[in-house]
Amino acid sequence: MTKILVVDDDPNVQRLLRVTLKQEGFEVVVAGDGAEGLRLWEVESPALILLDVTLAKLDGYEVATKIREVEGSGAHVPIIMLTAEKEVEQKVRGLRAGADDYLVKPFHQAELLARMKSLLARFSTREGGGIRAPLGKLLAFYGAKGGVGTTTLAINAAIALHQEHTRRVALVDGVLQFGDHRVFLDLGNDRKSISDLVSAPSIDNDLVKSVMVRHDSGVDLLLAPPSPEDGDLVHEAQMDQALTILRTMYDYVIVDVEKRLGDLTLSVLDHADMIFVVMTADLSCLKNVRLVLEALARVGYESSKVKLLLNRSNAFTGISVQAAEGALKRQFEFKITNEYRVAISAQNSGTPFAYSKPDSPLAREIAALAAEVERSTAPAAKPVSR
Repeated sequence: MTKILVVDDDPNVQRLLRVTLKQEGFEVVVAGDGAEGLRLWEVESPALILLDVTLAKLDGYEVATKIREVEGSGAHVPIIMLTAEKEVEQKVRGLRAGADDYLVKPFHQAELLARMKSLLARFSTREGGGIRAPLGKLLAFYGAKGGVGTTTLAINAAIALHQEHTRRVALVDGVLQFGDHRVFLDLGNDRKSISDLVSAPSIDNDLVKSVMVRHDSGVDLLLAPPSPEDGDLVHEAQMDQALTILRTMYDYVIVDVEKRLGDLTLSVLDHADMIFVVMTADLSCLKNVRLVLEALARVGYESSKVKLLLNRSNAFTGISVQAAEGALKRQFEFKITNEYRVAISAQNSGTPFAYSKPDSPLAREIAALAAEVERSTAPAAKPVSR
């Protein structure tokens, strides 16, 4: 979890900043005076400091100056000065003391967060700097064949991670030619998509932010192109760049992956912290899963990050769960039961059941899946750029 040090002697400001930052997923450490702020900087190693100018013992200018003297040419912790003074001279003094940015009270929370995230993103890319780029976890949902419910599970898992665990989640429709997220989420063809990224001269954080689509559930979406021919314009290098940026912006990036194991799919799986191979217990699917597992092993993916997710586990297919596990010579890490009416109703209405019916048995199973993911792969540091 990314740690922010707040140095301010006003209890109301402390409380406001603590609540605001924790809601954004930061860990917050608070100091009430300059000397305590300097001590906490040394022992807590924060990723960024919000530093009030008017402080007891040591004022903000003195604190910033001492930090820069100790750092020398080594690690650099970003500092944002907070002050009630609007004069240019005060701002210049703060910047000369070593501040990276300056914010006048009262300020809007959105502006503060934007400035923080910009600084964190900038300094995380500096070689030899004191901050490593915080990467969110990427979960890939790969369907062993069509019709096994991969898209439904990916969408609802994304919503569960956001709503149950207050994580920031990006959902990527990686089925570029015939992606279904627009249909499953009742979104029109006028919404922006990944094709708006690849048509630009270069891909950066601001561009990625501009094409993300916010769903009512709170999950942000990177949609597939509205037409199949536009999907062919996306290449693996561009997908790799987009995913790299998204991982600095979100706690989780969930990708509904194309079934063809080509370069584009592998560029997604290369990022994955966990690969869910979604399947049902029927003969053709078992055959495909066996081939997929063999292919992923040949490519070099660790078996520990490849998880078998049996969907519709209680559906009658003539092959029991135990027989399916025996055929694959491994157990299913996750199983979701068959609730066809709930799933198809949610699909046809464009309202995922994890959002519209969170207390339904199927939604509770997805919530349990999300809880296990959170337990085993929770990001060590909350991404901070969004």
